[in-house]
Amino acid sequence: MRNCFLRLAAVAVLATGALGAQAPATTPTQGVGTQPAHRLGAGLRPGRLIRTLNLSAAQKDQARSIFQQARQTAQPVRQQLQQNRQTLENAVMNGSTGAEIQQLATQQGSLLGQMLAIRSQAWSQFFNLLTPDQRTEAGKMMQ
Repeated sequence: MRNCFLRLAAVAVLATGALGAQAPATTPTQGVGTQPAHRLGAGLRPGRLIRTLNLSAAQKDQARSIFQQARQTAQPVRQQLQQNRQTLENAVMNGSTGAEIQQLATQQGSLLGQMLAIRSQAWSQFFNLLTPDQRTEAGKMMQ
């Protein structure tokens, strides 16, 4: 009996030590709709680029128009993303079939692809209005 108790105590001590040795869980620093650092335009706001790149008044107006149009185009997709995410969460919590969850997840991926396309097109239009020197500076800022 004493031997069994010692083994149990040893296992408990080892398990506690193993848990303490693990790296602490990190909380995500990104919210919904934000971009990881490796993606186009990540960490940069159009306004910051507009100020830093010393754009002309015409370039500023064009840039603001490009990004405003992208926001307007993305708004319905953003709403669909939010609705689909909620539907997916409900399906998971209610024990839905794998097929239903797969369909909702696939739809979510498609919507995320649409958002990426909208963002990428806006950034492409923005870079097309820059001078070569401004493009070089923007590239440095993005790294």
